[in-house]
Amino acid sequence: MRHDHLITSKQLSRADIESILDRASEIDDDPEAVAQRQAGTLLGLLFFEPSTRTKMSFEAAIKRLGGDVVDMGAVESSSVTKGESLADTVRVIEGYADALVLRHPREGAAAMASEFVDVPLLNAGDGAGHHPTQTLLDLYTIRENAGLDDLTIGIMGDLKYGRTVHSLAYALTKFGATQHFISPESLRLPREVIYDLHLEGVTVKEHESVDEILPSLDVLYVTRIQRERFPDENEYAQIAGEYRINAEILEDAADDLTVMHPLPRVDEIAADVDDTDHAAYFEQAHNGVIVRMALLDSFLGDDDD
Repeated sequence: MRHDHLITSKQLSRADIESILDRASEIDDDPEAVAQRQAGTLLGLLFFEPSTRTKMSFEAAIKRLGGDVVDMGAVESSSVTKGESLADTVRVIEGYADALVLRHPREGAAAMASEFVDVPLLNAGDGAGHHPTQTLLDLYTIRENAGLDDLTIGIMGDLKYGRTVHSLAYALTKFGATQHFISPESLRLPREVIYDLHLEGVTVKEHESVDEILPSLDVLYVTRIQRERFPDENEYAQIAGEYRINAEILEDAADDLTVMHPLPRVDEIAADVDDTDHAAYFEQAHNGVIVRMALLDSFLGDDDD
């Protein structure tokens, strides 16, 4: 894979994706083989939004490769509170690290920041825009459980603001997947995403209920209905209640259906699903470490390059 930065899943070819997933599989089989490959490497973490899985898995990934992190820490205790611009922040931290990981609430922030640095910059989520490293671990989990060829996937929940959804939908076009999008009308895919998918030859199939398509799905990818998007609490409660999955609903699904979620979940997947063979969301979170190890190893290079 030959890129200076990773900003969006759109920039990745099928060959790029498969290269990362294959490398992740090799690392999963033999993690000791890469244990010191990035010894002495420092990864700069710049998280302007809260994060558990993404931040900790990047930190675990670089440490398992033999490197370490320099962490900007909480925004409240950084020079951002003094008015420092994002451009200046990344230019400063570039001087301390060999690569940067940026999460920011503003869509397009990662693309802008990448213009100011020479070290690799990896987008860990920019507002409602993109989350390409999440997409790579999603694809790895899908490949391990259902395969990526001839895939039929349902993507359900907040499709309007969900950056994980946008990134995954773009990446799945490289594999010719049949994609069904399930959401309330107010949270459908943005027009620009639909337009881009159409350009890639995807027929966007939109539904307001999962019931009619559940038996045909290989994967059901569930996302949180975001309470903060609703000015009316009653409207939120009514909509959210219609987009919840439990073990009883999954009785109509194929036996080998894989249920995924980028996490954190609230109550859109009931706890009784955790004990079924369908649940793959904790495995999905676990895969974040090996996939990000593979990604960092690819961007930073190794002795064999």
